[in-house]
Amino acid sequence: MASAAEQLAANLNFGAIAKATELKKRIWFTLGALIVYRLGTYIPLPGIDPVVLNQIFSQNSQGILGMFNMFSGGALQRMTIFALNIMPYISASIIVQLMTSISPSFAALKKEGEAGRKKLNQYTRYGTVLLTALQAYGLAVGLEHMSAGGMSAAIDPGFFFRATTVITLIGGTMFLMWLGEQITSRGVGNGISLIIFAGIIAELPRALAGTFQLSVAQNWNVFAIPALLLFVAGVIYVIVYMERAQRRILIQYPKRQVGMKITQGESSHLPLKLNTAGVIPPIFASSLLLMPMTLASFSAQGGGPEWLTTMTSMLGHGQPLYIVFYVLGIVFFSFFYTAVVFNPEDTADNLKKYGGFIPGIRPGKNTAEYLDFVLTRLTVLGAIYLSVLCLLPEILISEFAVPFYFGGTSLLIVVNVTMDTVGQIHSHLMAHQYEGLIKKAKLKGGRGK
Repeated sequence: MASAAEQLAANLNFGAIAKATELKKRIWFTLGALIVYRLGTYIPLPGIDPVVLNQIFSQNSQGILGMFNMFSGGALQRMTIFALNIMPYISASIIVQLMTSISPSFAALKKEGEAGRKKLNQYTRYGTVLLTALQAYGLAVGLEHMSAGGMSAAIDPGFFFRATTVITLIGGTMFLMWLGEQITSRGVGNGISLIIFAGIIAELPRALAGTFQLSVAQNWNVFAIPALLLFVAGVIYVIVYMERAQRRILIQYPKRQVGMKITQGESSHLPLKLNTAGVIPPIFASSLLLMPMTLASFSAQGGGPEWLTTMTSMLGHGQPLYIVFYVLGIVFFSFFYTAVVFNPEDTADNLKKYGGFIPGIRPGKNTAEYLDFVLTRLTVLGAIYLSVLCLLPEILISEFAVPFYFGGTSLLIVVNVTMDTVGQIHSHLMAHQYEGLIKKAKLKGGRGK
């Protein structure tokens, strides 16, 4: 039987948003912040030749530049102040999470509660500045060496160009980090995820237009476009189904005596998601594999070695070697990141601390081994799901040059962020309806008169 909360969630009507004043303020704040972000993706860096830059991107659109340009919402192709987007912050966050499982001092901070969380957030911000500075300097040097038609992408290469590029990109990334934190605290949804989501969605119309032009240029079958749209709809359905899939482990709590009363034993569930790692595995795996392709394309302009070109052709989209390494990368990062975000031993210790246990399993070490066994099987299924999801679009990219926007990674990000945002809106609506019920019952403030 469904709980009261589940019944209320099933009967929610989005028309109630008009009555939820606090939720409307949050939604308008989120929309306004995303508009500010989109405006910033059109403010160019100083000292860039846009004509040469467009020629360079047209030659390397299928490399790692194309993928990161998708995440930046086209800001990298236009080389704007948000060219690096929020990716340095995400990288710094991942590094800090890895340190919490490797370094004892970081692990101690993680267990200190709110104070430890603030300290880790501060380390993440410092790491963001450092990574942004390194990436910005590398991008500035790369722009000086990138050329098309014998002309460099940088109008006046030199120290001043590198300095202004680094300072501008650091400012843009830090502003996006602050904007994402403001969305999380004062808006609806996760701010960092929504920024990436907005970038992908904003470039979707251009990707659709490019696909239609490609179908006309290559004389696609009349049913090709509808079939592609049906394929995308099917992929979205599979993503929603698999992302909501979870294994619920029954947790039992014994009877407890509080004063003169004995409370009845309670039971709850420990939900373990099928895909604990989320979108991290395909992003990391594709980044590692697309790097040689991009390096070879740059070196080809300057007469690079032949072996690098041969390796790049073997690692092209849809090639057998590429598929093998892509699957291995997804599987590796699925297990690696799952081990980082979920520790069976800590979970077992917390259950033992509060008197909870899994029926039929001894508390402590046996519980940790059982959780690890269940999580390993779920991670295997999750890795297979991610591999199949990301390989099907790779074949489409290889055979029909379909843009990255129809790939498994982009759809996975869009669907996950949408589900999370809708879930938060439901939570705010439920809180608003409960508050209305309390007012009607004259119980607000704990006075039941």
